[in-house]
Amino acid sequence: MLESVAKTESGFNPNAKNKKSGAAGMMQFMPATARGYGIDPYDPTQAVDAAGKMLSGLAAKYDGDWQKALAGYNWGGGNVDKAVRKYGDNWLAHAPTETKNYIRKILG
Repeated sequence: MLESVAKTESGFNPNAKNKKSGAAGMMQFMPATARGYGIDPYDPTQAVDAAGKMLSGLAAKYDGDWQKALAGYNWGGGNVDKAVRKYGDNWLAHAPTETKNYIRKILG
């Protein structure tokens, strides 16, 4: 899973920087998230370790639902929670196109 996330996020580029969002590194951590994990997002080892922890936490939060876990990584867990509360099982239809495409690329 982490390999697919890294490929989708940055094409495995540890120096990737999204000028629009500010996401950085191979796993494309937002600055606040990187600080929260205490990592340098440009260090591949630290970034992959933190991404693994983050995805594991999201998968546990969403009872193994990888669509929700990946949406949480891409769109933010708070946004996923709001969509699920508002739309129930149809939450994904109301997610951003970027998030839908992200999930499709990783899960197939």
